[in-house]
Amino acid sequence: MAPLIAVLDYEIGNLRSAQKALQHLGADARLTADPGLVRAADAVVLPGVGAFGRCMEAVRRAGLEPLAHEAVERRVPFLGICIGMQMLFEASEESPRATGLGILPGRVRLVPGDVKRPQMQWNLLQRRGDPELLRLAPDPAWAYFVHSYAADTDDDIVTATCDYGGRVVAAVAKGDVWATQFHPEKSSRTGLAVLQAFVERASALVPG
Repeated sequence: MAPLIAVLDYEIGNLRSAQKALQHLGADARLTADPGLVRAADAVVLPGVGAFGRCMEAVRRAGLEPLAHEAVERRVPFLGICIGMQMLFEASEESPRATGLGILPGRVRLVPGDVKRPQMQWNLLQRRGDPELLRLAPDPAWAYFVHSYAADTDDDIVTATCDYGGRVVAAVAKGDVWATQFHPEKSSRTGLAVLQAFVERASALVPG
């Protein structure tokens, strides 16, 4: 049976691109803010593009903040994408007055160095260890980024980095929470491999 994956709908950005990529891989992915559906889901995805503060405001307005925390507490596989990854942290320099979800430790800071912002390009992922998130990805693994800010967090949850004016955190994992700064749905073979690993992880929890 296909896993039910709730793609959290807070009405900012092209949230359907993540939904369509998951559907392409055989998941029953639904764009939703319905509490009952989110609680019934086998996995949850928080995608996003845009400004940190505006996205956090929209997430809270849609009533999704407690649902995200509930999913993490229930140990449901959870995937944050781009701004969705950034919102999992405590705060961001982009929007100093806004607080994040605080699911992951750390803050989001401006990409350092004398580089063009946003980083809008393909970049090579540098794996740290043997992360489950990248277990199906090609080697070398290239991914597509669009961002000016990146996570500053504990090294022990970093699963991949890239080089852009210095070391940039590209992916993290803590327990059942995965997150990517790059866009899997725009990252060809690497992105589909990440989403496939996530779908398989959700499938393993489907009864019978």
